[in-house]
Order: sequence, then structure tokens, then C-alpha cells
Amino acid sequence: MKPFCVFLFVLMLTSCEYFNVKKTSSEAILKEELQTFNWNDVDEYPSFSECDSLSIKEDKKGCFESVLTLHIWDFLKKEKLIVSQDIRDTMLLQFQVTKEGDLHLIGVKMDSITSQEIPNMNNLLHQSLDSLPKIFPAIKRAQQVTTEFKLPVIINVN
Repeated sequence: MKPFCVFLFVLMLTSCEYFNVKKTSSEAILKEELQTFNWNDVDEYPSFSECDSLSIKEDKKGCFESVLTLHIWDFLKKEKLIVSQDIRDTMLLQFQVTKEGDLHLIGVKMDSITSQEIPNMNNLLHQSLDSLPKIFPAIKRAQQVTTEFKLPVIINVN
């Protein structure tokens, strides 16, 4: 009987741990919720005012990219580019749209022939972005967020 009482006493001492309620801080809850977000996707992509009439998310994204591409293309078309050889290149432009709606050109990947023939291409691209219409930033969970994206631009100069 004595061993049974000792066993029961030890069981009672250790079982009290199972009834303790662990408190979770608000920081821990926030940290756990932030880990569940898909940060690579946003609820609404950056947009121009002419894309506001579209309601489907992918259509708005396509509209934004086409307006931006058309704006860059129109600017470069007005420039008198003189080259010694034909250029057919697809430049990959990396952009960032801040949560305030500012567009920044982060990087440009282009063929070495393009950079050799048009050494001021980076400056021309930056100038083309100066006259863009107002950009509305991307939205994630009802908050304006900074986003980055890549945009291919085809250059064809004869």
C-alpha cells in the first residue's frame, strides 16, 4: 500500500503541470500570423487610374504592365537613337513601387551589344519614368505595400 501512496503522490505532483495555462503574448500571435502570409502575392497590384475600371486582379496587373511598357516605348520612340548595327534585344527591367506610389528602376538586364550601341540607355529609361501618371501602390490586407516586379521590354533598332 505504501508504494501505491508514493506513486499517487508523485503522480499528483507531476500532473499539476498539465493544468497550467500558457499565456501567449500579442507579439507571438503577430509573429505567427505574419509567417502565414504569402508575401509574394498581393490583394491588389499597383495600378494607374486608367486601369481602375477593371475588376479582375490579373486584368489590372496586365493593364498596369501594358501602360508602363507603352509609356517607356513611346518615350524611347521619340528619342533619335543612332546605332552602327541592328539591335534586337529584350531588356529585363526590375522595378519597385513603394507604398507611397513611387516607381524606381532597380536594375536593367540587357545584351552587351545594346549597352555598347546605346550607352545612355539607363539614363533614357530613368527619364521615361519621370513623366509617368500617378501610380496607386499595391495593397495587401488593406495596407499599402512596397512591391517589386520585372518587366520585359523589346528593343528593335535598325
